[in-house]
Amino acid sequence: MKKLSLLLLLLISTGIAQNDTVDLNYYLPSDVTYNTNIPTPKSVIGHEVGEWHITHDKLVQYMYALANASDRVTIEDRGTTFEGRPLLLLTITAPSNHANLETLRREHVALTEANASTLNTANMPVVVYQGFSIHGNEPSGANAGLAVAYYLAAAQGPKIDTLLQNTIILFDPSFNPDGLQRFASWVNVHKAKNINPDPNDREYSEAWPGGRTNHYWFDMNRDWLPVQLPESRARIETFHNWYPNILTDHHEMGTNASFFFQPGIPSRTHPLTPKKNQQLTGEIAKFHAKALDKIGSFYYTEESFDDFYYGKGSTFPDINGSIGILFEQASSRGHAQESDNGILTFPFTIRNQFTAALSTLEAAVAMRESLLDYQREFFSNARNEASGAGAIVFGDEKDASKVFHLAEILQRHKIKFHELNSDFSADGRTYKKGYSYVIPKNQKQHRLINAMFEKRTSFTDSLFYDISAWTFPLAFNVDYTETSMGRAAAQVTNLTQKEAPVPGTSGYAYLMEWHDYYAPKALNALLQKDIRAKVGMQPFSMNGIQYDYGTILIPVQNQKLSGEALADLIRTIAKETHVTFTPVTTGLTQGIDLGSNQFRSVEAPKVAMIIGDGITPYDAGEIWHLMDQRFDMALTKIDTRDFSRTDLSRYTDIIIPSSWGNALDKEDAEKLKSWVEAGGTLIGYKNAGRWFNSNELLKMEFKTRKDTATNISFEQRSDYRGAQVIGGAIFETKLDRSHPVAFGYKNSTLPVFRNSTLFLKSDEDSYNNPIVYTDTPLLSGYISTPNLEDLKNTAAVKIGGLGRGQVIYFTDNHNFRAFWYGTNKLLMNAIFFGDEM
Repeated sequence: MKKLSLLLLLLISTGIAQNDTVDLNYYLPSDVTYNTNIPTPKSVIGHEVGEWHITHDKLVQYMYALANASDRVTIEDRGTTFEGRPLLLLTITAPSNHANLETLRREHVALTEANASTLNTANMPVVVYQGFSIHGNEPSGANAGLAVAYYLAAAQGPKIDTLLQNTIILFDPSFNPDGLQRFASWVNVHKAKNINPDPNDREYSEAWPGGRTNHYWFDMNRDWLPVQLPESRARIETFHNWYPNILTDHHEMGTNASFFFQPGIPSRTHPLTPKKNQQLTGEIAKFHAKALDKIGSFYYTEESFDDFYYGKGSTFPDINGSIGILFEQASSRGHAQESDNGILTFPFTIRNQFTAALSTLEAAVAMRESLLDYQREFFSNARNEASGAGAIVFGDEKDASKVFHLAEILQRHKIKFHELNSDFSADGRTYKKGYSYVIPKNQKQHRLINAMFEKRTSFTDSLFYDISAWTFPLAFNVDYTETSMGRAAAQVTNLTQKEAPVPGTSGYAYLMEWHDYYAPKALNALLQKDIRAKVGMQPFSMNGIQYDYGTILIPVQNQKLSGEALADLIRTIAKETHVTFTPVTTGLTQGIDLGSNQFRSVEAPKVAMIIGDGITPYDAGEIWHLMDQRFDMALTKIDTRDFSRTDLSRYTDIIIPSSWGNALDKEDAEKLKSWVEAGGTLIGYKNAGRWFNSNELLKMEFKTRKDTATNISFEQRSDYRGAQVIGGAIFETKLDRSHPVAFGYKNSTLPVFRNSTLFLKSDEDSYNNPIVYTDTPLLSGYISTPNLEDLKNTAAVKIGGLGRGQVIYFTDNHNFRAFWYGTNKLLMNAIFFGDEM
């Protein structure tokens, strides 16, 4: 009780009680005047900044109001989120700069080009991209954006004139509109007239999946490099259109913390990031410290977070000649909450973010020429490093779709690549014209190419805030090798997905190989139209074509459609999916004939997935996105709260993503067991395996190891434990290509992503181990030596029968962050061919 009274006293001494409403002056500097013709946030949204959590619709309303009222502000709508919310960008600068904006943009981008040495940066504006609340439940950033935007539009005097004349501000008021809206709705609906800072109040404990993520439950701050989501595509296009000198990323962290700004931990900076980047980051940090000192806010730097994974907003700029800055504010997670530092109010968190936003701009003006010169130097040095370098060829002779989607990422990052001029083979791989591309390494994005294609297994630090490897050709499971530019034809400027040939009409059957990424989409489209289809369990050849395991056979006879209607449907599906269908006129082949029992009927899937409390929303969202967006497959999401009363007989397949606790209980296990025994296919990932095992749905044995470390001090304990974590690395597995779980893979090895220490012992019967880690599995990333030893020759999948059904368990997440195209088909194989396993 005494402690709480002291906290209240401390809070009141700052001039803010948790029930007080602050006005705009709480945030704004007093060393300027303000134009009364510019609308304040309250005049548009109906409440003071920080009184309520801003909803995205009101945020949009205010940003348009500012743009209409101020000649310093223009606004553009760059697209929409999955839920249809606009992805806005404000450009804020002096009116004279607006009048000449395109010329200024071209001059700025010219700093990244080969002739940049002739440019004079003395009078060139610096470009700052300011973005807020990429995690929707870290809302102080977006709410601070209201006050920052008002200040930039309304402030008057020499100080603001100098700022706007020398700076072009790309202002992104909400990196994650869907998540921000979800979280604002939660906390606002739980707000009381008498604000209760008790952390046990429901206001501070969101319902699953929470507001952190976007519509499909993705962590938006991991998609800057993969660029798989619409929000990311909009901001990356803006980034490469301007190449800002500074990019800020406003976040929140635990309630009991203070305020963090970069640099992060020095030893955890990616080796491809120049040292000067961190020096400049440190100089900018002095401006943040001075500004926060002035308002009496505590902060820290260099003690946590890192600059390693280039897929984060604070790190992506570092490999693109810019300075990325992460801000982390202790979160009230609502309107006011008790903390170790007193009662933390929402307005207080907003003021810190506001202060850091303005100190960034102050630093940008003061360091303008240094930042511009560094940008020019970065790309000049990158070209020098690339001088005389060869090229990278990548492709997949069986899967043009996967290759196309990797090329899409290159194009979004302004990486130049070329068509292949002719077929060739290297390192035992065939690179086929039309199925492969060539990337010249001698280009301005040389360092970014290295960051995307390198395989790194040596590190100066064994701790990582995020993943330690993201090698894109491994993620896509495409072949790649170093080659010469002599193999390149024309540069690709208009990337288009390879069209499938228009299939002719057959009176007998059609064949579809299972190699193309979108083959599952094509098969599902057929099955949903009640078209009978079969899968080939063995290879065969006919008419000079080799058909691999998993080839799909569509007979013409005994279908619900006439022969001509079936042909029309197949032509439509081929056009929509880019998948090749081959009409044949005979069942006689070299190998299994088309009437063989080795062609097994495929059932139309009806798939459900368990979601809700205890299930990892990221993993669940990745599966939902994959099926909904990529393969046009319906997915029923069953909440754990509703599972006991759900009729499971409607479903052919049920997926349980990775969980962090007991999402389902013993009674739920018995219900699932009965459903499997009746013929269902149960598919689980990661931690679901232990639950399968303990509830006797699938018996398996995981490796355990006793920690024998000695001489670890109390201070070292956290780092030691962190070094035993597999934060995210890439490993090699070997495939039994004859097994249905491996259908559609042309190589005998498969790179997989792993971020857990679940080591599953292999089955004694070799044919029950269709995917096994190799004896030297590490391809890219960090793993401790003991963990690497434990991982060798372990199983990556376990499959077992139960009554008339089967249980399929994967140790790893094969749908990671939507860019692991290379392993997506494993789930599709489990769904479509589970009966044959």
